[in-house]
Amino acid sequence: MSHRLSVYSSAALLAVCLGTTLTAHAQMYRYTDDNGQVVIGNTIPQEATKRGYDILGSNGRVVETVPPAPTKEEIAAREAEKQREQEREQQRKEDEKLLKRYSHPDQAVKAMYRKIREMQGLIQLKRGNIAVVSSQLDNEQSRAADMERSGRDIPDATLQKIERLESQIKDMEREIASQQKEILEMKESYLKDIKRLEEITDEERTLPLDPPKEN
Repeated sequence: MSHRLSVYSSAALLAVCLGTTLTAHAQMYRYTDDNGQVVIGNTIPQEATKRGYDILGSNGRVVETVPPAPTKEEIAAREAEKQREQEREQQRKEDEKLLKRYSHPDQAVKAMYRKIREMQGLIQLKRGNIAVVSSQLDNEQSRAADMERSGRDIPDATLQKIERLESQIKDMEREIASQQKEILEMKESYLKDIKRLEEITDEERTLPLDPPKEN
């Protein structure tokens, strides 16, 4: 009989201990319902979690506050700020590279001069080639015209040569047009660098943007 009482007493003691432990770790939630009323309960509706809530300990004190879920506008604002931060970081890296190349806006202006002259030199070379080919074309066309006036047939080789020379001139003219466009694009790129250098060095350029004419 005493053995049974001992077993019962142990079971009761274990139940009391378990109850005490569960009570010690029990959590309650304090939230606002759909009507704006503050509610305290051991569960919380999913919709209420979006408005934020408090987690209460067994003593009724707040142990953690969960903030409201961000609105679409707040999410958009955070994304926009994140994008701006990425752009600022990218700009910082680009500025570092730019300052490694030039310490003053005038250095970038001089570099632009050199690049423009280099590309203009290539254009002048092609124009010289066009003049040579044009002279050859004039000779061949004159010969063909003389043949026509004398009633002779123009040989296929002469016609093919005229066509080839005309094609060469057109190709070189297209190359010149393409290089002139490259000069404009290159100049725009340098102008952006020069303007940025003026901002980050707080120094203004003293040289004109157009290269001085060489004597």
